[in-house]
Amino acid sequence: MKTVIRAFFRTLRVVLGPFMLLKERLTRPTGVQRESAAQASIDLQCQSLALYQFSTCPFCIKVRQEMRRLSLPIDKRDAQHDSANRSDLLQGSGATKVPCLKITDSQGQTQWLQDSTAIVAYLQGRFAPAAA
Repeated sequence: MKTVIRAFFRTLRVVLGPFMLLKERLTRPTGVQRESAAQASIDLQCQSLALYQFSTCPFCIKVRQEMRRLSLPIDKRDAQHDSANRSDLLQGSGATKVPCLKITDSQGQTQWLQDSTAIVAYLQGRFAPAAA
């Protein structure tokens, strides 16, 4: 029974995946415009972040859309087709649940943030421009 369920969802993902990616492309938000010095600082901060994701996961799409809206160049790592990334995700976070944001602080300590809503809230809290 487990095999049948997995086959069903795999087929569903193969059929719906291209439509989800097309919708993501067509509904791309406009990124935040910052002064070059401010954007350079954001770019530097984003080097300590990595998003483990599947390309057609709707929750991953939600996080990627917010990254675009905030103009964040966060490294995206495919945990679906890249076994090394999947292994890193499993070893670091304890699960292969995506999306998962790997946050490395200046001392080298790593925190793994799962759940798209928590990731979006973290990104907004850290990188959203102050209201005018």
